[in-house]
Amino acid sequence: MQLLEDRIRRDGKIAPGDVLRVDSFINHQMDIQLMSRLAEEFRRRFADTPVDKVLTIEASGIAIAALVAQQFGVPLVFAKKSKTSNIPDTVYSCPVRSYTHGNVNTILVSRDYLHAGERVLLIDDFLAHGEALRGLIDVVEQAGGTVVGAGILVEKAYQPGGADIRARGVRVESLARVASMDADAGTVEFIPD
Repeated sequence: MQLLEDRIRRDGKIAPGDVLRVDSFINHQMDIQLMSRLAEEFRRRFADTPVDKVLTIEASGIAIAALVAQQFGVPLVFAKKSKTSNIPDTVYSCPVRSYTHGNVNTILVSRDYLHAGERVLLIDDFLAHGEALRGLIDVVEQAGGTVVGAGILVEKAYQPGGADIRARGVRVESLARVASMDADAGTVEFIPD
């Protein structure tokens, strides 16, 4: 999506460790007008898909997922990365490695919020190695639901996650697909839509 690619070129920053920082407009400070346009684009791309729930993982995916859920008129559920006192013992869970944080979290979703037969759209801000999406897919399958697709703001297409998730038969719609990044030049190249 040209709108997002242009914004990444203008305001994105490449940090050490092959990190694309979009925190000034997507996942720390948020440009809500931009995020609303991105949610509308996900609604357009998945218009042919019945959706009962939107599912994401905390924390950076929650904002865009909430706006997408609003577009579809369905509830948003987010997987928590740690057990809190307000989560019952009856949960779906899956370990998920975070390359950004360098650790493994066991994501949790209460069995009260995902059910057999539900059609679930996964939404997240980034897709690189695919660990978060694999964990969310596992949780939906544990619940007996169906993953109808995955909407991603930024996919690092040169990393294996997107190809792996697509090979599993999941429809992945990424609004910006990064082909390469050059930290020295500060440039990002995209795969054309």
